[in-house]
Amino acid sequence: MATTTKNALVLLLLAALPLAALSSRAGPSAHKSHGHARHAHPSPPSPLPPPPAAASPPAAAALVRATCNSTAYPDLCVSALGADPSSTTADVRGLSAIAVSAAAANASGGAAAAAALANGTAPEGTAAQTPPSADAAVQALLRTCATKYGQARDALGAARDSIAAQDYDFASVHVSAAAEYPQVCRALFRRQRPGQYPAELAAREEALRQLCSVALDIIALLSNSS
Repeated sequence: MATTTKNALVLLLLAALPLAALSSRAGPSAHKSHGHARHAHPSPPSPLPPPPAAASPPAAAALVRATCNSTAYPDLCVSALGADPSSTTADVRGLSAIAVSAAAANASGGAAAAAALANGTAPEGTAAQTPPSADAAVQALLRTCATKYGQARDALGAARDSIAAQDYDFASVHVSAAAEYPQVCRALFRRQRPGQYPAELAAREEALRQLCSVALDIIALLSNSS
């Protein structure tokens, strides 16, 4: 009886040994796997898409050229618009404002040139002429010219405001008026002092007329598209 009991105990021990061995071998592996899971690094987030790119210089130049091709003086238009850095990001409305500003700069220069001639000082960068200041009547005419160019400058400032307000009809009226103011100066000289109209003012008058023509043509594009 004791022998039988002893044999039974031995068999139970032998049966339990493989399970303990398996458990001891699997334990570290399972623990190691669990440790890796706890320390796993999260995957990095997807990068954000880049912001939309601004209009490229070739596209801006193409818009300027296409706009200027609709004017009576395309080369002058490209030169005047290209001189302003903001033309690289401007739409057609912005280009019209730049054209008006270029005309206003010319008118401002005309006013300064006429005033300088009236005072007997030649404008910087111009050739010396027979001084008209010896004639009081010519001085008076030149002061009138300075006033007219100043009015042209102010009219172009009003045109810019109208463009900003998208009132293109009034913008056209102001630009047309600006082109006509210097013509009064020339007409007065023709009647009262023929042959004494200063070449500097004649050149500025023609340049202003062309710049105003460019501005009017671009404003017309806006009017037709609105």
